[in-house]
Amino acid sequence: MHDLRSVLARLRTLRSKFEGLIASARKQAARAPDHHPTRLRELAGFGANPGNLRMFTYAPEHLPPNAPLVIALHGCTQTADEYDRGTGWSSLADRLGFAIVYPQQQQANNPKSCFSWFLPGDISRGHGEALSIKEMVDHAVRTFGADRSKIFVTGLSAGGAMASVMLATYPELFAGGAIIAGLPYGCARNVQQAFEAMFAEEGHTAQALGDRVRAASRYRGPWPKISVWHGTSDPIVKPSNGEAIIRQWINVHGVSDAPSYRELIGSHTRRVWSDAQGNALIEAFSISGMTHGVPLGTTSGREGCGTAGAFFLEVGISSTHHIARFWGLPKSLAEKPRVAALVSAPSAMPNDEGACVMLGARPESSHVSTEDTVAARDERQTQYALNPNDVIAAAFKAAGLPVPPKTSPGEAPRVEPGPIIAAALKAAGLAQN
Repeated sequence: MHDLRSVLARLRTLRSKFEGLIASARKQAARAPDHHPTRLRELAGFGANPGNLRMFTYAPEHLPPNAPLVIALHGCTQTADEYDRGTGWSSLADRLGFAIVYPQQQQANNPKSCFSWFLPGDISRGHGEALSIKEMVDHAVRTFGADRSKIFVTGLSAGGAMASVMLATYPELFAGGAIIAGLPYGCARNVQQAFEAMFAEEGHTAQALGDRVRAASRYRGPWPKISVWHGTSDPIVKPSNGEAIIRQWINVHGVSDAPSYRELIGSHTRRVWSDAQGNALIEAFSISGMTHGVPLGTTSGREGCGTAGAFFLEVGISSTHHIARFWGLPKSLAEKPRVAALVSAPSAMPNDEGACVMLGARPESSHVSTEDTVAARDERQTQYALNPNDVIAAAFKAAGLPVPPKTSPGEAPRVEPGPIIAAALKAAGLAQN
C-alpha cells in the first residue's frame, strides 16, 4: 500500500509539473483570439477508427495528380487548425502542390488533447490511434490520388512522439518523417513512464532503441529518412530525447555514430548522417536557446510562413521549409554540391504576399557561400548561358581553395571532375603541391 501511495504521489507531482509548464507557455504567448475561417475540412467515414480520432485535410484547388501527402500531428492542448496556422503547412502546400492530413485528438481520449504515444493499445501496429492514422492515410490516398511513394509524417511534442510511433509501426508507408520536440518510439508504456521520459535524462543504448523499431513491424527496409528538431532550452521534453531519437534511427539505418558533416545556420546547428552513396538519411537541428515548440523563421511580409504563438516560436529558422526541402517536396529542388561542408543555398519559390515563399531561408547572420549567391543569381538570369565550371570556380575562390582549371574557350560547358577533386584534396592537405 505504501508503494502504491508513493507511485500515485509521484504521478501527481509529474502531472502538476507538466500542466504548469503548458499553462505557463500559453500564458507567455497570450494574444487576442484570431477570428478567421479555417482552411481545413473534416472527412468522416475514413475507416473503423479504433483510436476515436478526427480527420481534417487540406488540398490546393488545383492539386496535381500523384501529389505528395503530408501527415501533420498537433501537440497537447492544440487542434488541427491551430497547428496548421502555426506551422504554415497549408500555405506551403499551395506553393508546392501537395495534400495534408491533420489527425486531431479528442478530449474523450485525453483531457489535454495529447496523442496517446505511450499507451500499448495505441502504439502497436494494427491497433488504436496508430491504426486510425493509417486508415486516414489510405483514405487520403484514394481521395486525393496521392503518390504512395511520397507520404511523409511530422508532428510536435506528443504529435512528434506519435510521428515516431507511425514511423516505427508503419515504416513501409512513409518516405520520410520529421519529429519536433518529440520522443523516441517505445520509451514509455504508461502515463508515469511518459512523464519520466519527458523530464528525465534517459540513457537508452542505440541498440535497444533500434530494436524497439525493428520489433514494431516485420518490415526490414529501406527505412524512412528522418529529420529531428529540438530546442536546447526545452523544459517540457528534455533535449536528451532528441538525441535518443537520433541514436534510434542511426541504429536502424546502420550508419556511423559520427555525423557525415555539420553546419551552422545562424546560431543553430545542423548535423547530417549519410549512407555510403552520400544520400542524407538523418538530419538533426539543435535550435539554440529555444524552449518547447515549432521553430519559425519570418512570419510576416513576403517571406512569411506560419503564425507565432504558444509553441510556435520565431527563432530565425523555418522548420516547415527545411523539412520540406529535406523530403524533396519542391519539384525542381536539387541539393547543390558541397565542398568542406558548405551551407546549402536558400531555394527561391514563387511568392505572393503572406504565403510561404522561401524554402531554406537563412537569417542574416547565417554563413551562406558565394556558390549559393552565384547559383541564385544565375537562376534569375536564365537568358545567359551557364558554364558549371565557372560556378564551381567561383565557389572554390570564395572558400579560399585552389581554383580548378576552366574549360578552354569555345568548348561546350561541362564539369571536369578531375581538376575539382585534385583541388579539393590539395586544400585538405591530402595531395602534394
